[in-house]
Amino acid sequence: MENQTKWSIDQAHSDITFKVRHLMIAHIKGEFKTFDASIYTIGKDFTTAEVNVRVEASSVTTGDTQRDDHLKALDFFDVENHKHITFSSTSIGKADAEGKHELLGELNMIGVTKNIKLNVEFGGIVKDPWGNERAGFTVTGKINRADWGLIWNAPMDAGGFMVSDEVSILCDIEMTNVGSKDLTIELEVTANDKTLL
Repeated sequence: MENQTKWSIDQAHSDITFKVRHLMIAHIKGEFKTFDASIYTIGKDFTTAEVNVRVEASSVTTGDTQRDDHLKALDFFDVENHKHITFSSTSIGKADAEGKHELLGELNMIGVTKNIKLNVEFGGIVKDPWGNERAGFTVTGKINRADWGLIWNAPMDAGGFMVSDEVSILCDIEMTNVGSKDLTIELEVTANDKTLL
């Protein structure tokens, strides 16, 4: 008999951040302030995890109001028409020699869905001072924003472009175990019971 465990993200101790190269010489960093996830595992085995993340696109912030407004506009996330960025896992591989797992899934931005690969490092499971069971992860990866049609750019006089296509992702996630339920469902259908037919 197997039990499914539900985990809830602790937003106060988690973040979803990204960075892109700017002017070919430095990086601009940003983050999404509002997000949530539905995460289920068989028991506490995170190689069985089903992960569905939903990020509020309008919560993007880079520390510059003018730049944030541009990111929310039609050139980038178009938050009026595409309110959420979502990720749904398809598989999680076993840990490699460095203790990292390969997380595969589908990332949807501005109505476009693409398969991506991320690296996940498991931080462990502990009990907090209030008796809650918590798990921690660090998620990293790189994507090409042009794959989702995020192609806005500006050429520079010296050559190259203002913003790189490659985007680095870094997420530190802390989750709380919010309970489990029995996954075994037994259905007995007899000749006299047609309610499920």
